[in-house]
Amino acid sequence: MTGINGAGGASNLTYLDQLKSMQDKKVQEEQKTTGQNELKQEDFLSLLTKQLAQQDPFKPVGNDQMIAQMASFATVDGISQMNDQFGSLNSAMTSSQALQASSLVGRDVLIPSATAVKGIEGGVAGMVKLPQALDNLMVRIENEQGQLIKTMDLGAKPPGEHRLDWDGMDENGNPLPEGRYQVKAAGLVGGENREFDVSTYANVNSVLLGNGDGNVMLNLAGLDSPFKLAEVLEVGQV
Repeated sequence: MTGINGAGGASNLTYLDQLKSMQDKKVQEEQKTTGQNELKQEDFLSLLTKQLAQQDPFKPVGNDQMIAQMASFATVDGISQMNDQFGSLNSAMTSSQALQASSLVGRDVLIPSATAVKGIEGGVAGMVKLPQALDNLMVRIENEQGQLIKTMDLGAKPPGEHRLDWDGMDENGNPLPEGRYQVKAAGLVGGENREFDVSTYANVNSVLLGNGDGNVMLNLAGLDSPFKLAEVLEVGQV
């Protein structure tokens, strides 16, 4: 029968080393029979009882050592329980976020993507953030093949966020088919042409709970990949 030696006994292993050794053996036995791999509180108390029964009576474990061992186990057990509670809290928050996000279905949201989806009628809208004032803000609309469809000169703009609107027409005023288009914004900064990040509006089709990582995902009309709810920059008005 395997026992745990008290401090200063014949074994050179500390109590925690011996406990870990016995735990590893116990885990291996349990995995063979039950598949369990956790050392529970009753297992610790059983091992502690064996230690007290088998310790060297001439060199017993000191009270301070015993208290330290019990405190260590209590700390580990508390952390385990805290992790379980955080897991439950995370699940509850994810469900709450999904419920709130369901109200976005059918509405437009602003996402950090220059890819805009045009419907059968109408155009697309977006937003550009300028770090400084520009004399001329130029907007380019390109199709999925990268061909230039339309250029818009929005003139001088101060620093900050500015809305971009395209009516869905080409340079000759002809309506273009539905599909995905790239919206690009650029201007001269210090004599050099510089492009700026563009965000576009997309319509929410459905809400997903993600892949078990706590993220709520939005399926957007016309886009292949869903976007995280946390990535949404703005929700359009009803």
